[in-house]
Amino acid sequence: MIHARGLARTFRKRRQEVRAVDGVDLDVDAGEIVGFLGPNGAGKTTTLRMLTTLLRPTEGTATVAGCDLRTDPVGVRRRIGYVPQSGAAHPEARAGEELVDHAMLYGIGKGQAVAHGKELFESLDLHGLWERQPKAMSGGQKRRLDIAMGLAHKPGLVFLDEPTTGLDPQARANLWEHISGLRDRRGTTVFLTTHYMDEADSLCDRILVIDYGRIVAEGTPDALKARVGGDVIDVELELPEEAVRVGDLLGRLPGADAPSMSGTRVGVRVPHGGAALIALVRELDRAGITPLSLETRRPSLDDVFLTLTGRSLREGDPGAGGDGEAAMTGEDGTPGADRARGDAEQGAEGRR
Repeated sequence: MIHARGLARTFRKRRQEVRAVDGVDLDVDAGEIVGFLGPNGAGKTTTLRMLTTLLRPTEGTATVAGCDLRTDPVGVRRRIGYVPQSGAAHPEARAGEELVDHAMLYGIGKGQAVAHGKELFESLDLHGLWERQPKAMSGGQKRRLDIAMGLAHKPGLVFLDEPTTGLDPQARANLWEHISGLRDRRGTTVFLTTHYMDEADSLCDRILVIDYGRIVAEGTPDALKARVGGDVIDVELELPEEAVRVGDLLGRLPGADAPSMSGTRVGVRVPHGGAALIALVRELDRAGITPLSLETRRPSLDDVFLTLTGRSLREGDPGAGGDGEAAMTGEDGTPGADRARGDAEQGAEGRR
C-alpha cells in the first residue's frame, strides 16, 4: 500500500535549511495496522503530510495506494482516507449530512452515500447521532465521526493522525476496538501516528520509529522489545538524596546497565529482574532505606526508544523539524503553515 524510498523534506528557518525528514524508506503491506512513533519534532507529521499529498517531498519517491506521489497526487487522494488531529466535521453541521456531503465530493451518488454512511454509523457506535451536531457530541463520538468521514468513500488505506489524543482512557480503549475493526472487518490498511506507547503496543502489527527525520527502528512490538533485552527495575524514593544512594546500589547489581534517575525515581536494566530484585531488597534493608515503591517489568516501547537514541519517546525537540514546521519557512520564503495551506489549496484545485 505504501512504498517510499529516500523521502525527504527541507524547510527554511531563519535563513537556514532544516531537514525535517532525511531520507525515509518505508513499506506498508495491505491489511496492516502500522504505527509511526517519535517525539515532537522527529519528522513524523511532516512524513505523514507528504504521504497524504499535503506537502511536496524535497527529495525521494513514493507510491501510495498504487499511485505515484509526485506524478499522480490526485490519484492518491482518491484512494486514501485522512483523519487529521483537528477533526474533519463542522461543529454546526448535522453529522449525517456532513458525511454524505463528504462522500459526494468523491463522486459517490447521494443514495449510495447515505446507505454507506448509515452502515458506518452503525459499525462505529454512532447510533442515533445522524441528526446531531458534532459540537453536541462527546470527545469519543467526535473522533469516531472523524474516522467515519475518512471512510466515506471506501478507501483501502486510511491515515490516522494522533487518533486518541485528548480522550479519556475508556474512550481511548473503545476507539482502539473500532480501529482494529477497520482491518479485521473491512480489510482496511491503517497508518497511524501516536504518542501513546500502550496504544501502539495494543493496536499495531508493526511499528516504525522515527527520530531526527530518520527511521531508527522497525518491527513488531514484541521484536522491538526483544532488542532491548533484560528486565527493568524501577524504584521510587521519598527523598532525592536517597535516590542517589539507591542508584549506586542498582549500579552494583550483576549485569546492570548504568542507572537512570529522575527526581526521586531510579531505574536500571538487568538480565534477570526477579533475582536482581531479591538482591536489591537485601541491600536496601542493610542501608536502612525504605522505598515508596519497587517493581520489575518487561521492557516497554519507550525503553526501546531510550536504548536506541538516549531520549524518551515523550521528549520533544522543537528544533528538529517535523511538528515544529509551522515556525519554519518554505523554500520560497513562505511561512510553513501558509505553504502547507497553499499545497492543500492546490490539491483542492486538482480535485476540481
